[in-house]
Amino acid sequence: MKIRDLMIEECLTITERASIQEALEVMKVNSIRHLPVVTENNRLVGFVTLADLRAGLMPSMISQVSLADLIIRDPITVHPDDDIEVAAQLIYNHKIGGLPVVENGRVVGILTESDILRAFIDMMGILTSTSRVDVVMDNSPDALNKALRIIGDCGGDIINVGTSGRQAANKTYCFRLSSCKTDGIRKALEKEGFAVTAAMD
Repeated sequence: MKIRDLMIEECLTITERASIQEALEVMKVNSIRHLPVVTENNRLVGFVTLADLRAGLMPSMISQVSLADLIIRDPITVHPDDDIEVAAQLIYNHKIGGLPVVENGRVVGILTESDILRAFIDMMGILTSTSRVDVVMDNSPDALNKALRIIGDCGGDIINVGTSGRQAANKTYCFRLSSCKTDGIRKALEKEGFAVTAAMD
């Protein structure tokens, strides 16, 4: 999935000439926490967050602190044609809540941690009516292929597969299936020596 498929296009922006109070009002009215700071022709200057603005509000009332003083200069950005995994890694590794999406120096959108979470939920089918079978197995391709075959032979329609225990010798594979009865799948897997830790209709 590309970032352009998930980003918020025509995102709200603000210029350096705006006041801290104006930026806070834009965020409050629109229920957002991140604002790209741009020039008049939409070229990226920086990035400002709700936390930054709140931290600067009181000092601005008693001194010459301005929005320009709170801007994150040279923020981490992504391109609309980058893979969504690139943005997820940047947000996770840098512990940030959002990224301006920039093309040819101009802001074309914004991507937040909430957008990444929404994509993950959609890919996992968490909010749809699905079934799930969790199976512990070793890391060999043969084990996975065997489990896939058993689930398919039992009529299981696999939507996606996730894993946990990345560094362990054995992993738990979470098979998310179209809604079905999982008892037969569980029994067939266990008959072939697999450890089924959960089966939910």
